[in-house]
Amino acid sequence: MNYIGSKHKLFSFIRKTVYSVAGKDLSNMVFCDLFAGTGIVGRGFKKEVKSVIANDLEYYSYVLNQNYIGNHQPLKDTQKLIQELSALTPILGFVFKNYCLGGKSERQYFSDENGMAIDAIRLQIEKWLSQKKITQNMYFFLLASLLESADKIANTASVYGAYLKHLKPSAQKPLVLKAAEFDTTKNQQFVFNEDSNSLIYKIEGDILYLDPPYNARQYGANYHLLNTIAKYDSFDPKGKTGLRDYNKSQYCSKRSVINAFEELIKEARFKYIFLSYNNEGLMSVKDVKTIMSQYGKYDLQSTNYQRFKADKTEKRNHKADKTEEYLHILEKS
Repeated sequence: MNYIGSKHKLFSFIRKTVYSVAGKDLSNMVFCDLFAGTGIVGRGFKKEVKSVIANDLEYYSYVLNQNYIGNHQPLKDTQKLIQELSALTPILGFVFKNYCLGGKSERQYFSDENGMAIDAIRLQIEKWLSQKKITQNMYFFLLASLLESADKIANTASVYGAYLKHLKPSAQKPLVLKAAEFDTTKNQQFVFNEDSNSLIYKIEGDILYLDPPYNARQYGANYHLLNTIAKYDSFDPKGKTGLRDYNKSQYCSKRSVINAFEELIKEARFKYIFLSYNNEGLMSVKDVKTIMSQYGKYDLQSTNYQRFKADKTEKRNHKADKTEEYLHILEKS
């Protein structure tokens, strides 16, 4: 998925730094990805550690992580169910009515055909669960498959804060439901959908990886439609973009981020803490160092890389932009 702050391109840097601090043998360690997003970092360490704890405040993220992290044993008949869902007759459901031009909402997040296909698949997945035709594990596998497949044909410039006036080429293609395959492991994994500063009091482990929002952009607003597809609840979409009520992170506010971060570090019951942050964040390097240094041995690693920004033009959906990514390190005493 095109995702703000994704660590896909930075994962090798993160892994190398974790190895240099915690050692290369992580097989007896519990790894926690507290702001998991699409779960890229937790997925990267899943087969190397004793267990992964993944958490995110957003429900669409919870769905993705329940599949990619929580699912750890093979599922039967996945392709058969994917094929059944792909063959469904499209219907005029919530997504079509509120987020497609044909639904008279004047919004165009998806083509009419794709909006109806999303509705049909989403309702069938829920029906199968209520009929106990599928397990909870299969439910999250199928939901994750739908979320990622729908994202690929969304008529947006990466985020859902706005839609494009005309259907871009990728949004004109029909929805193809692709299986969201996950890695299997012997050990159980743990996935939460909580506020990180609340969850930190309930968990403990060895390695804590932190990737909080860096700026004022609220993920609940930027990815509201993924939450709507994941939850498929009834509400009155607000304004031109069809927003739903969404969670507001204290890490997206200059007034609250320092106190929230200090509480998190203070209460964390993990030996090694790694914080991903960049040079455009609400907290400065000095802010982070001042807080983390109070609780043990502090260090800093950094790297330059090309990140992607959402662009407002249809012809070019992304523009590359350099940024300096920091990995703050704390060995807690």
